[in-house]
Amino acid sequence: MPIASNFTSILSKDWEINFTQCMPNGYLKYTDLCNILQLTAAAHSDLGGISFTDMQEFDQAWVLSRMRVEITALPKWRDIVTVKTWIISLENSRSVRALEMYLNGDKIVGSETFWAVFNTKKRRPEPLALPYQHFKLYPDTKATQESFSKITINPEKEIVFEKTVFLSDLDIVNHVNNVKYLEWCMDHVHPKMILAQKLKSFEMNFMKELSLQDKVVLHENISEESAVFSITKDDKNCFALQLNWK
Repeated sequence: MPIASNFTSILSKDWEINFTQCMPNGYLKYTDLCNILQLTAAAHSDLGGISFTDMQEFDQAWVLSRMRVEITALPKWRDIVTVKTWIISLENSRSVRALEMYLNGDKIVGSETFWAVFNTKKRRPEPLALPYQHFKLYPDTKATQESFSKITINPEKEIVFEKTVFLSDLDIVNHVNNVKYLEWCMDHVHPKMILAQKLKSFEMNFMKELSLQDKVVLHENISEESAVFSITKDDKNCFALQLNWK
């Protein structure tokens, strides 16, 4: 698709929170928060001519490698939020994108994401085949107080559960969608911590893709300040999540 006539290097998009996206307390689920952020990033890529459809002409897709989310407050059912996004850096096969969520003019969420260009046939990273110079970059404009980092996985972790990857876990790139990893882990957090909105930030590292029928093991290591979850396949780390409590 050509670059849209209304393309801008900073996109603002409104979303209305519906009841299917909410927890029993009426506030937005953390998984659906990530879905909204991901959909906003996709909308910006679409307007800028580097969407999944555009990239599939070269057997390419954007895949998420790291993500940090900092939360001041969560929106609730029927709230209309504005998500703003821009690109911090974009070079060869890698890009850092910032996202912010606003409610009634107040910033309530900030996120920094690290994306890689992935060849969907060769299943490995490669340089972006499409032009992207029309995107203005904002290397000094950050959405979070801290940048994403490499999560330390404690060897003293405990096994929480074992799972087989099902079709419902996969996305259009034919691997487990990034939000599914978060969902698997959050299901093992005490509900009171989630419903009371004790989560001030979380960070995800995606290391190896998971495919249909893969058998995985979820581990956890809990402290008063944080909880670290990791997912392994054949004893090799595929994913890590760190939840930081208020």
